[in-house]
Amino acid sequence: MDNANLKKATLAGGCFWCTEAVFQRLEGVVKVNSGFTGGKIKNPAYREIITGRTGHAEAIELYFDPEKITYEELLLVFFATHDPTTLNRQQNDVGTQYRSAIFYHDEEQAETARNIISLLEEQKSFKDPVVTEITEASAFYVAEQEHQDFYNRHRQQPYCQYIIDPKITKLKELFSNKLKKN
Repeated sequence: MDNANLKKATLAGGCFWCTEAVFQRLEGVVKVNSGFTGGKIKNPAYREIITGRTGHAEAIELYFDPEKITYEELLLVFFATHDPTTLNRQQNDVGTQYRSAIFYHDEEQAETARNIISLLEEQKSFKDPVVTEITEASAFYVAEQEHQDFYNRHRQQPYCQYIIDPKITKLKELFSNKLKKN
């Protein structure tokens, strides 16, 4: 990517296969990597992450064009397509590696995240309080190749059909004007 105008966002909303599939479909999102961040060891492998002992979250790192989609819009999609009220859990995926987290890259991103969470709380958008952590971005480790573009390559797998398909449906219903044109 040679576009100097691109910005970076790092988000964790449960299984990175789910989060990646959602954000790949947004106009203005140029690249999405599935990986790990927020943990204690360098260069963790997936087999280590899934134990929950490294402190990493399954996350995505994405590059976006802020002239086509804003960071705020990305966060609105993020909150609409996972449950930010369950601590260390998204559906059947349980553990700190599946936590809801926003890893900010500058103070403007941190402030935007805090403001959106305050707005969601004020509007009582969820029955329970939002538990999404807001943490400064640290090293991001791209996951093994078999985890990249997972949904697009394995749509017939039961996990994709039962867990990811409903997120994509919700994305299309709520954000149809933000989707890439095919």
